[in-house]
Amino acid sequence: MKKIFFSSFLMAVCLSMSAQSIIPQPLSITPKAGEFVVDSRTAISVEANDDGFTKVASYLSERFKTAAGFNMKMTTQSAGRNIICIRQTEGFDKEAYRLTLSPEIVLIESAAPNGAFYAVQTLCQMFPDAIYAPTANKNVKWTATCAVIEDAPRFPYRGMHLDVCSHFFSVDFIKRYLDLMAIHKMNVFHWHLTEDQGWRIEIKRYPELTQKGAVRKETVIGTYKSKIYDGTPYGGFYTQDEIREIVRYAADRFITVIPEIEMPGHSLAAISCFPELSCGLEEKYEPATRWGVFRQVYCPKATTFKFLENVLDEVMSLFPSEYIHIGGDECPKTSWKKCPHCQNLMVTLGLRDEFELQSFFIQRMERFVNSRGRKIIGWDEILQGGLAPNAMVMSWLGEEGGIKSAQQHHDVVMCPHTKYYLDYYQADPYTEQLCMGHLVPLREVYQYNPVPDTLTGEQKKYIRGVQACVWTEYMTDPQRVEYMAFPRALAICEAAWSVAENKEWNSFIRRLQTHCGRLDRMNVNYCKAFNDVLIRVHDDDLYSKVVTLSIEAPDAEIRYTIDGSEPTARSPIYSAPFVINRSNVVKAAGFKASQKTGATTQRTFN
Repeated sequence: MKKIFFSSFLMAVCLSMSAQSIIPQPLSITPKAGEFVVDSRTAISVEANDDGFTKVASYLSERFKTAAGFNMKMTTQSAGRNIICIRQTEGFDKEAYRLTLSPEIVLIESAAPNGAFYAVQTLCQMFPDAIYAPTANKNVKWTATCAVIEDAPRFPYRGMHLDVCSHFFSVDFIKRYLDLMAIHKMNVFHWHLTEDQGWRIEIKRYPELTQKGAVRKETVIGTYKSKIYDGTPYGGFYTQDEIREIVRYAADRFITVIPEIEMPGHSLAAISCFPELSCGLEEKYEPATRWGVFRQVYCPKATTFKFLENVLDEVMSLFPSEYIHIGGDECPKTSWKKCPHCQNLMVTLGLRDEFELQSFFIQRMERFVNSRGRKIIGWDEILQGGLAPNAMVMSWLGEEGGIKSAQQHHDVVMCPHTKYYLDYYQADPYTEQLCMGHLVPLREVYQYNPVPDTLTGEQKKYIRGVQACVWTEYMTDPQRVEYMAFPRALAICEAAWSVAENKEWNSFIRRLQTHCGRLDRMNVNYCKAFNDVLIRVHDDDLYSKVVTLSIEAPDAEIRYTIDGSEPTARSPIYSAPFVINRSNVVKAAGFKASQKTGATTQRTFN
């Protein structure tokens, strides 16, 4: 049968295929006739000389044990029927695979365990969504439609970030976060462990960092501008044993954990423990109680560098990652400009300004990290004053830093805050809880192209991947993190995995409708705003506003009223923007086959 590459017409070609709802979208699918059925007699065979493949088989077996209630027999034989065979096959890239389903056998082929693991993630999505349930359901028929799927990732770096400094999250939640990443083929967990508001990693040599630096005396209520505080101490940290446990857990899911130790800015929690690390211009130092950027930063002197080197030695003993994230962002130069040591150092080194002093700081730390066989990664600002020779840049301010780095032949991870910061609003800001930033709905995240067109073909090779960033200033609990991250993280995971030619919004949003059943089985508290109408208001003149209505749910029509009444299937259909120039209450809802797709949204005009 002809191979079918995913595009907008695929849904019409194979609507009956369970593969139609896979996220992220595979490279190619060749539909086949029939179904493969898993039952208590199904066996898993491993043909490989790498123990990693056996771990992958155990992962799949455990999934069925949890969801179906039976153990799958492990065997070395691959002949016969009712077998899932995992076979090491040369000729694939490390993360690539071929998945072949026939009525008799499922064959997973890959050169490395990574590819086999991603094949298992795809295979699980081809079964009923009960495969993701936390308890066994013995009434499910475990069938998957037959097909041949050939797949490989677009980027080698597919990341999700989590800030545990603004708010602290348990080891159990970190593991859940890693599980959600693994299911969607993300392979880098960027763990933001130090900040102005709290130091979250145990360092044996400096116990003060967690005794004092991990606890702030109170937390601001509302935005950082409110000046109203809750009066309650807040803290938490991860022991080194807990960190080792998480690193092992991630590795079993082929996820690399990259720790972030902020420098030279966002270092107030550490400075509060050791004021001698600062420029010494303040009367006292304490962990920050509000969000934002602070002038108290590390002073580039021997004491500071020795402290950071000692910290990083312990960090690198815990994290085997190739890269160590050293922050480098939002470092005010106020203290350095007033500090006699900094000014004398600039003269001694022949530096023109404080930006070059920051470059000196970053390059000094890079040499140390490189001496330990590792590399550094940092936010855009490490470009200021000259980029460290071997650094990877994480481009968050926009595209400019990523473009500049790629043009200089430095590796780049794209995560522009305007598209990939998941602490920003995703639904109507007038109805949502407090968030950071502006409105970035699901469709806008999905349609962003992380490889700028301004780059040449050679320069585009330096875009190594993308990352979803979750800053938790306004996320106090795991449920809120999940609400803000999902489903937008799925749009980013598809940008990370699926080739650009296969990405198409209508295909994604239809697959997401089915995929939500899987998220429901896992009790993920995802945002359902894509089923709701977004009401946007545009200023016209003093007495009138132009209203536009939109909805992301596929095939939904928008019906609305302007008199405050509840929209029904008989209300007017929205077809074009309209003007409001009097006191009105606009209400709108999406409908499919006369049934509402989500909640009613409204906006009052006075």
